[in-house]
Amino acid sequence: MRIYTKTGDTGQTSLSGKVRISKADPRVDAYGEVDELNSCLGVARTQGVGSDLSAALEAIQRDLFAVGARLADPSDRIADRVSKAAVTDVQVVRLERLIDQLEMELPPLRKFVLPGGSPAGAMLHLARTVCRRAERRVIGLGAEAVSPIVVVYLNRLSDLLFVMARVVNHRAATPEVEW
Repeated sequence: MRIYTKTGDTGQTSLSGKVRISKADPRVDAYGEVDELNSCLGVARTQGVGSDLSAALEAIQRDLFAVGARLADPSDRIADRVSKAAVTDVQVVRLERLIDQLEMELPPLRKFVLPGGSPAGAMLHLARTVCRRAERRVIGLGAEAVSPIVVVYLNRLSDLLFVMARVVNHRAATPEVEW
């Protein structure tokens, strides 16, 4: 199988169900943002986040493939057929539990902090902003165009990425710069 198919050479791409749409379509933009977020998490994992956070980020990367699959399937046809494309409350609860667990390592947050710190912490801060942008693009599709759990998942994920950035910087003894 070749990586190039030439089917996108005219500015079109396929959604699930072989529906052809413009690569500039808001739906393509939304799942493109999710793909960018997934890549940011891959970079963060290479920056030395620790084995526990790396494992959590890998699970999130898998979730993001499911989010992208859901966004590329406006008719929800694959959701019933492919369990790995499911996005459910289970994933959201997993994120919430991880947030609660990681926050126990941190001093209380009293002010805004400037994004940055260690390379891994800075990358997680960047991933958080990409996640927020993806969330905005998904919301922009309209409530009827995407399952509400996808929005909840992305919202909770951005919270987790903020906490992870703080934890990575804390573990690296890199002080937070308050604003």
